[in-house]
Amino acid sequence: MAKNGLKSLNLLLKIILVILYDIYGILRRLTSGKAVPIIVGIIQLFTANLFGIFWLIDLITVLLKKDVTVCA
Repeated sequence: MAKNGLKSLNLLLKIILVILYDIYGILRRLTSGKAVPIIVGIIQLFTANLFGIFWLIDLITVLLKKDVTVCA
């Protein structure tokens, strides 16, 4: 990966990783370096993705803005 890390991934790969249990969104939150997104990412890991709420939000933001922007 380039110096931007997860942000430099191909758009199609980002979409696939969001569709597969929101792996991309979880990784973006856990590697953000900020306290709130890290806590949200940990909660998301252990609560089955909060019943799909973050999955849907992440899928929409990746499709529209080409990156996870909510809590990341």
